Amino acid sequence: SGLTFDEENDRNRSMEKPDQDQPGRKASDLNPNLVVAPSRAYRHLFTKMRDINTPPSDFFHYAKRAMRLLAEEAIAELPSQRNVEVMTPCGPAPGVEINTANVCAVSIIRAGDSLLEAVRECLLGVKTGKILIQRNEESKEKEPKLFYSKMPPGVDKMDILLCDPMLATGGSAKMAILTLVTKYNVDPARIVFANMICCPEGLKEMHNVYPEVKIVTAMVDDCLNDEKFIVPGLGDYGDRFFNTT
Repeated sequence: SGLTFDEENDRNRSMEKPDQDQPGRKASDLNPNLVVAPSRAYRHLFTKMRDINTPPSDFFHYAKRAMRLLAEEAIAELPSQRNVEVMTPCGPAPGVEINTANVCAVSIIRAGDSLLEAVRECLLGVKTGKILIQRNEESKEKEPKLFYSKMPPGVDKMDILLCDPMLATGGSAKMAILTLVTKYNVDPARIVFANMICCPEGLKEMHNVYPEVKIVTAMVDDCLNDEKFIVPGLGDYGDRFFNTT
């Protein structure tokens, strides 16, 4: 792209990543409900995570650090919050109270389990749900298939923090949201979808199908390749995190 690494990450943080199909369009144009987490720490962490030479133990270490940052950003975007005033030792201060007691963190198994654990470290005792979706790697379109889902009672009245580190085609995310909406009566406007890396194709597809869902990400990459992997990406997140490469 001709940009330095600092410039590229500045572009990501300000959502200036263009749409590959329509030059000049920003990622926020593709999905107005997108939040790109602003932490400068991602520059170093993603350098390590993207590097093909990073061993699994180091990938795990840097990914855990990066996901903890993203988890906090996603929690901050949950819809059930209100302005409050608290008393400090030196006087009153304005703040925000998030109703974290009414949250269900849902992972798209298997890679989503890594991000789910970061959320669980931030929200002790949070209710959790699981959705098992696998994409058909033998087909050109890599279409998803639902195998299993399990949610806690009353999930239809909760805010949902959906966890999956990669938003590529959007197939798995759409299937997960469809399951939450149709099987468990969840309001899509109460879903926050947290991912580490996304791409214009996935953002566009999510906005077309579920514009109410807020997406919180750390990076917006260039595009999908012919194999439906994010470019430049970092490969298979689950394989690298769980050391099954």
